[in-house]
Amino acid sequence: MDRPATTRSNPMAHSEGSPVTGRVCSDPDTLTAAELAILAKRFDAICRKMMNTLLRTGRSGVLNTARDFSCCIVTADNQLLATAESLPIHVLAGPDLMSASIQAFHDDLAAGDAFLHNSPYHGCSHAADHTILVPVFDSDGTHHFTVVAKAHQADCGNALPTTYTGGARDVYEEGALIFPGVRVQRRYRDIDDIIRMCRMRIRVPKQWWGDYLAELGAARIGERALEAMGREVGWGRLRAFAEQWFDYSEARMVAALGALPRGRCTTSSTHDPFPGVPDGIPVNVTVEIDPDAARVEVDLCDNVDCQPCGLNLSEACSRTAAMVGVFNSIDHTVPPNAGSFRRIRVLLRENCVVGIPRHPFSCSLATTNLADHVGCGVQRAIATLADGHGMADTGSTLPASDGVISGFDPRTGDAFINQLFLGHGGGAATADQDGWLTIQHVGNAGMCHLDSVEVDELMHPIVVRNRAFIVDSGGAGRRRGAPGMYVEFGPHDCNIEVGIVSNGTHNAPKGVRGGREGATASQWQRHANGAMEPLDGCAQVRLGRGEGIASYSSGGGGYGAPTEREPERVAHDVREGWITAAAARAIYGVVIDDDGFPNQSQTRSLRAALVTPPQTATKSDD
Repeated sequence: MDRPATTRSNPMAHSEGSPVTGRVCSDPDTLTAAELAILAKRFDAICRKMMNTLLRTGRSGVLNTARDFSCCIVTADNQLLATAESLPIHVLAGPDLMSASIQAFHDDLAAGDAFLHNSPYHGCSHAADHTILVPVFDSDGTHHFTVVAKAHQADCGNALPTTYTGGARDVYEEGALIFPGVRVQRRYRDIDDIIRMCRMRIRVPKQWWGDYLAELGAARIGERALEAMGREVGWGRLRAFAEQWFDYSEARMVAALGALPRGRCTTSSTHDPFPGVPDGIPVNVTVEIDPDAARVEVDLCDNVDCQPCGLNLSEACSRTAAMVGVFNSIDHTVPPNAGSFRRIRVLLRENCVVGIPRHPFSCSLATTNLADHVGCGVQRAIATLADGHGMADTGSTLPASDGVISGFDPRTGDAFINQLFLGHGGGAATADQDGWLTIQHVGNAGMCHLDSVEVDELMHPIVVRNRAFIVDSGGAGRRRGAPGMYVEFGPHDCNIEVGIVSNGTHNAPKGVRGGREGATASQWQRHANGAMEPLDGCAQVRLGRGEGIASYSSGGGGYGAPTEREPERVAHDVREGWITAAAARAIYGVVIDDDGFPNQSQTRSLRAALVTPPQTATKSDD
């Protein structure tokens, strides 16, 4: 499944009539720049139609409140074409692998087919991401595209009532139902055998059935829209668009990489201890940039083998996490598709914790914990090589405020299970922007929504007692990492369980180019008598009446030395409550007067006495 990227001898050379020049060409299959732009928007619009369908019809809170889903379009030869506003960790390197698996498993694709895919060993991200793939045909039966609707499940049949089993020694202990490209519809009718399996093994079958119908409906919406566009524009014209859009995207990537300096950099970080990995998991990322060849290589081979826990990355997530770090570090207008991917090479090895997993190692948390270490490692390496590019570390993923709750609702007597999105880690600082407040984690890129407290309390028997940003928790720097969040919640008139797989309690998110670390995370159980007990990062916690969870998420890392931040910005941060006046003085070297504005003379004197911390990454230039 490790397919080398396609290389072109001169991707910047364009004939007359190319999408770059926009000139008129006599070749009827060559699109003008305007036509290329219009069709790109139309493909994106189809993805948005699919996503809107999922948002409005999904039954679980993880879909209709948090928006943890993605939709995209893949060509018949398994190249990612359009993604709109999907979650990056869902759609960069996974849809092409899954589409190829479908064609490898089934040699009789036909109109009306639909396939359920969630196998992390065959191109999916992790078992919790149920994916519906629908091949799209013309009236002659020629396969042109595949539409993909991927949605994180509230429950996927795991042994524990959570979709994240960090302590699972293997996929059997994880317990999830695995569907490696299984046909679930033939001639637009459900194959009931598969439906019955899911209804028997999933704790909330009605909720799952609603989400399944939402995904299937989204995929069929995409299928109909593509069929209509094919009839209107012509299938040959759409194929020509795809090839020229890929060439254009590759050319944009060539230009973006050409603006970076030549160099090679290795970064290292460590995931917190988890069951099965008492010392944690180190992650090494080596990035090499060749601006002359317009190529970036990410090497993940120098890492430990697969581990007896749920943290192993699937191949899709290993590739995607590396690619997320690259796209976070360059011109953000470069289209993320199979064309721009030609210039990214990701080196993986089999049986590696951040590589290509061997069955039956569990990949339960593949989209989040270690994937963030890979993505952050890439963007931090590029920042080390080139000031003005890259990012620091994003705040560690899945704090206890994003835990999975389950139990029986006393209002109805029905079982419930759902992931909360009440509070996230802080976003990483970039060269020119402070961190994004609600990014959640690198792979989601802020696309998941923060839960409404009122909606969560309406849907589930819980009460949210507190939610606030944590002062002084963002990594200080020329540009500041976003702060973490404090959230406290608990059951309302019942008992519940909360599944937690938090990272960042022992290892703080790192800054870059002299930027400081973000604050660490922590999680606590509040007992009925008010006493607080610390919790491990990976835990299944039972809460009774009057008890609760107190969650502190980590802040994002800073970019650049804090003493390089403009005093006016520091004073504004103090007035807004992001940092304290004491931190402004001790870390940023800015003295704030009683009126809330910087004292310029005292600030100059104080800054002259402060020393910037050294870089943590190692760098070697060719």
